Amino acid sequence: MHSLSTMERKRYAVIVAAGSGTRMNSKLPKQFIEIAGKPLLRHTVERFLAMSVPVDIIIVMSDEYKEYWKAYCRRNDFLEKYVLPTGGFTRFHSVKNALEYVPDGALVAVHDGVRPFVTPEFLEGLFQEAEKCGAVAPAVPLVESIREVDGDGSVPADRSRFLSVQTPQVFHSEILKKAYRQSYDTSFTDDLTVVQKAGYPIKTVEGLRYNVKITTPEDLELAEALL
Repeated sequence: MHSLSTMERKRYAVIVAAGSGTRMNSKLPKQFIEIAGKPLLRHTVERFLAMSVPVDIIIVMSDEYKEYWKAYCRRNDFLEKYVLPTGGFTRFHSVKNALEYVPDGALVAVHDGVRPFVTPEFLEGLFQEAEKCGAVAPAVPLVESIREVDGDGSVPADRSRFLSVQTPQVFHSEILKKAYRQSYDTSFTDDLTVVQKAGYPIKTVEGLRYNVKITTPEDLELAEALL
C-alpha cells in the first residue's frame, strides 16, 4: 500500500508559547515582546503561514495570556482561524494537550514560539522529509569547544559526537500521538526523545545555524538585528 502523499496529508503546526520567560527579565513573556513592530510569536507564526501548502495553526498558551493574545489578533486583523489549547505543567504536557486537536493521517510540526527565523522553504523541506520517514528534526554541529562537568572540575569532550537539536520537529501525527500516550519522564527534553522512547526510528537533518531560540535579553538584541 502506498503511503499518503504530501498533498493528501493535512499539515498542522503546534507552536509552543506557554513559557513565562523568566530569563528575559521582562514583565511580558518573551513570546509577546515586540521586535520590528510585531510580537516574536507573530513572526514565528507568519513563517508557517507563508508556506505554499496551507497549515492549521495550534498555539499552546497559558490561560493567563490567552485574552491578551486574542485581543492582539483582533486589533491587528491577524490569524482568522487557530486553536488555542492550554499549556501544561511541562512542555511534554503542553504538546500532549495540543495533540488532542490533531487527527491521525496528518503531518504535525512542533515548534518553539520564540524561534522566528525558520524560512518557509526550510519548513517545506522538513514536512517533505517527515512524509517519507515519519519523524524528523533539524540539528546543527557544535562549533564551540565543549567540556563535561567532572566532580568539581571539567574535562574536554569531543564535540564531533554531539549535535544541537532545533525545532520544528515534524512527524506523522499517528506516531507522535501514540508516543505521547507514554507516562511523562524527565528525560523528555523534546518531541524527538518522546518518539524515540516509544520505539520509533528518528532522523536528523541539517538545521539552520540562525534558527536560534530567543531566551535572554542578549538573544533579543540579536533577533532585533536579524529582523
